[in-house]
Amino acid sequence: MSALWTATEAAAATGGALSGGEWQARGASIDTRTLSGGDLFVALTGPNHDGHTWLGAAQAAGAAAAIVRAGSAVPAGLKTLAVADTAAALTVLGRHARARTTAKIAAVTGSAGKTGTKEALALALGTLGATHASAGNLNNHWGVPLSLARMPAATDWGVFELGTSSPGELTALSRLVRPHVAIVTTIAPAHLEHFASLDAIADAKAEIFLGVEAGGAAIVNRDDPYHGRLAASARAAGVTRVLSFGASDDADARLLAYATTADGCRVDADVAGTRLSLTLGVVGRHWAHNVLAVLAAVHALGGDPQRAGAELARLEEPTGRGRRLRVPVAGGDYLLIDDSYNANPASVRAALAVLGETQPGAGGRRIAVLGDMLELGPHAALLHAGLAAAIEASEADLVFTAGTLMAELAEALPATLRGGHAPDATALLPFVRAALRGGDVVLVKGSNGSRMGPLAAALAKTGGTVGGAGADMRRAAALAGG
Repeated sequence: MSALWTATEAAAATGGALSGGEWQARGASIDTRTLSGGDLFVALTGPNHDGHTWLGAAQAAGAAAAIVRAGSAVPAGLKTLAVADTAAALTVLGRHARARTTAKIAAVTGSAGKTGTKEALALALGTLGATHASAGNLNNHWGVPLSLARMPAATDWGVFELGTSSPGELTALSRLVRPHVAIVTTIAPAHLEHFASLDAIADAKAEIFLGVEAGGAAIVNRDDPYHGRLAASARAAGVTRVLSFGASDDADARLLAYATTADGCRVDADVAGTRLSLTLGVVGRHWAHNVLAVLAAVHALGGDPQRAGAELARLEEPTGRGRRLRVPVAGGDYLLIDDSYNANPASVRAALAVLGETQPGAGGRRIAVLGDMLELGPHAALLHAGLAAAIEASEADLVFTAGTLMAELAEALPATLRGGHAPDATALLPFVRAALRGGDVVLVKGSNGSRMGPLAAALAKTGGTVGGAGADMRRAAALAGG
C-alpha cells in the first residue's frame, strides 16, 4: 500500500518540526486502541483525556510517527512532528488531503439517518470507482478532519458524515469538506437543549450548504415539513441545483412502491425520469427514503443510479442502528433488533415502524425495550409520552422502559402493554431477560447516554452482562469528550 502521508508532506502542510528521521504513514489515528501498524498517531488533547499520555502505547502498536505538541516528552525512538496545536494540525492535514484529490465529494447531515445514508452511499459509489468514506460516526470537529486526513489522493468518490449539536458547527465542517453534493436527511427534535426550536435545528443543518462547491447540488427531503426552508437556505448559500427525494409526486427521486421481503425490502423508485427496482438488505420505510437520497446523490454526482443501486442488496444496518441477530433461548430463538446507538422522537418512531413490519415467530410477540431520549430540552417529558401513539401503531405486545424520561411513556401506555420499568438499563436487563421466549421480536432503542447499547449487547449473548460492554462505551465517550 502506498504512503498516505510522508514526513515531508505532513511537515510542509502543518509547518511542524520533524524529529527522529523520515517516515511514511499508511493511515491516521487518534486512538491507540484502534491504531494499526504504520499509522500516523495524532496526540489530541480534550476535556477528558490527553493523547500524549498514550504515546508509548502508540509506539508499541507500531505507529509510524506521532504529531505532538511542541515541548512534550516523547518516548525514545518515536519519530515525531511537533506542532503548536495538534487539533489544528489535524484540521490542516484534512484540508490538505481534500485539496490534493480530484474526487467527487458528498456530505450527509440530518437529525436522523446520517450514518445509514452515508454507509449506503459509500456502498453504492464503491461500484463506480475508488471510494473513501468516514468510518462509523466520525462526524464532529475531530472526526471530520480525521476522516479527510485518511482519504488517499487517488480517490474517485468521497462520502463524509457531518454532525452538529450547536449552531455554527456545520459551517466550519462543510467548508472543510467542500462537498459537490450535500444531503440533509430529515429535520426532527434532537439536541433541543442546544437549539431554541425546530426552526433553529433546520437552520443549523442548512449550514452544510455553505461549503458546497460551485456547480454542486443540495439534496433535501421533499416529504419533510422543512423542505421549503432548507431549499431556500441552499439557494441563499449559492447552490443553484436543489434536488429532492421522497414519496411526493414532485420529488426528483420518488418512492413508487415499498414492500418488506424475507431478507430485507424491495423499493421501486423513479430517479430523474428513470424507473428503478431495487432489493435492499435492510428493513424499514425510513431506509427506503434514505436510499432515495443516495440515488439522487449518485445522479447529481454524475454516476449511474441503476448500476450503483444494484449494490444496495448488500446493504446492512450499521452496528447499533437496526442490526438484526437471532439469539438462542429456551424453546427456540428470538430476533433482536439492535437500534441502540442513539435516539430522538423521529428515529424511535421509525424503529417502532420496523418492529411493526416484522412478523414474530410462532408464539412470539413484538417487544420494545426503550431508554431515555436525551438532550430534548424543556419538552422532553411530553416528547417521551407522545410516543404512545407510535407504540400502538407498531402493534407492540410489551414495552419495557428505562430512565426518568421513559417513565413518562410508561405512564401513558395501557397497563396491558407495560412489561416493566427500571431507573436505568442495568436494572432493566433482568426483567427483559425473564420475559423473552422463542419467536419474540425485540427492539432495543435509546440515546447513547442511556446505555441501551450495553443492554442490547447483553441480550445478544447468553449470560452477558451490561458492565462489560459499558466499559467500551465509556472509553469511547471519553475520547469524544462526552
